[in-house]
Amino acid sequence: MSSYVTRKTPGDTSWFTHDRFGMFIHFGLYAMPARHEWVKTNEKISEEHYDLYFKHFNPDLYDPKEWAKQAKAAGMKYVVMTTKHHEGFCLFDSKYTDYKSTNTPCGKDLIREYVDAFRAEGLHIGFYYSLIDWHHPDFPIDVLHPRRDDADALELNQGRDMQKYAEYMRNQVTELLTNYGKIDVLWFDFSYDGRDGEGPCSWMKGKGKEDWEAEKLLATARSLQPDIIIDNRTDIEQDLWTPEQYQPTGWITHKETGELVTWEACQTFSGSWGYYRDEQTWKTPEMLLRMLINTVSCGGNLLMNVGPTSRGYLDYRAEEALKVYADWMKYNSRSIYGCTMAEPEFTAPADCRYTQSEDGSRLYLHLFAYPFAHLCLPGLAGKVEYVQFLHDGSEILFTEGAIDHFSAQDEEKKNDDLILYLPPVKPHSLVPVIELFLK
Repeated sequence: MSSYVTRKTPGDTSWFTHDRFGMFIHFGLYAMPARHEWVKTNEKISEEHYDLYFKHFNPDLYDPKEWAKQAKAAGMKYVVMTTKHHEGFCLFDSKYTDYKSTNTPCGKDLIREYVDAFRAEGLHIGFYYSLIDWHHPDFPIDVLHPRRDDADALELNQGRDMQKYAEYMRNQVTELLTNYGKIDVLWFDFSYDGRDGEGPCSWMKGKGKEDWEAEKLLATARSLQPDIIIDNRTDIEQDLWTPEQYQPTGWITHKETGELVTWEACQTFSGSWGYYRDEQTWKTPEMLLRMLINTVSCGGNLLMNVGPTSRGYLDYRAEEALKVYADWMKYNSRSIYGCTMAEPEFTAPADCRYTQSEDGSRLYLHLFAYPFAHLCLPGLAGKVEYVQFLHDGSEILFTEGAIDHFSAQDEEKKNDDLILYLPPVKPHSLVPVIELFLK
């Protein structure tokens, strides 16, 4: 069994740390300008202009059943979709606002269709819910708000009541956790306490747990769905640490106690979460696979994002990226599901990563660079029963202590080395995986 023990969580993370791989979906009005999900504040767009997107929002090709099939084929086991992003637009039929998809030409509760489609494919269901709301009349103007530089910003801010907004959030979270069956993940986003305005704008205040009334918000969620997994972004620790657009190189630990925590890297196929038509920094197939493997090799999960177009389908580049995962996971998912960081005694060679099954019986070696002829695995002599390529189950021969080759006779012999004998031609896989059955 794995010797790693993580910090105890309020929710049920057992399925989560087994499944390891999920899909993030960012969808909203921002898919129409197609210039980043923060376009409203990045460009300081007026309510009048932004209302044009609301007026014309009509994802007529929205087909979450197709998304669900692609996610499942890619090996993703759970999904988190935006119910409301920072723009304040709701993709569900909330009775607490008119700013929702059912009041657009779309006319649908998009979250209802999403839940039904992904649940039918057997994926765990998650909801993203923004703590920020640039549309709500009671959300105070701050340094991230689209109206922050307006000449009358201070006047516009008068009378805004954060307590009313906090109640609004609790009401909507109650709807989300009541009307759609069992929900597995609640992904709040995000706190920025202390990020205040300066000089004439010093009245603008960042927002954190006190502003969200986070204790009440979390208590509401837990009372409705006791086993739900919730992230830390209300500014109160819960189940999940969520490094964003950053690839950790080791297991994330609690800053105060040093305990290992449950964590999930959230990443994008390109440089944007929402659909960004002209964005060009799409990740290579090799990088996509390395990110998944690296994450699991450090004891974490990977949540990989798609940003559908405003007509509701996945951009061809997103589909190609999903296909990269589908092709690889079809044969190599055993090195991901139910796996974690390898025990400290196992040190992977250069350009390789280990994962290990949680029961400790199997070690998986991922080859980022394919070596010539031989691969030396330190410390594994006497510990391995059988070795094979994972993609086709074909045997890999090995010796212990030294390479059995006439030109290697003068090399220093290490009795604890395991030497693998690899074929000269790399298998037809971007990242080949070797499965080692331990004694």
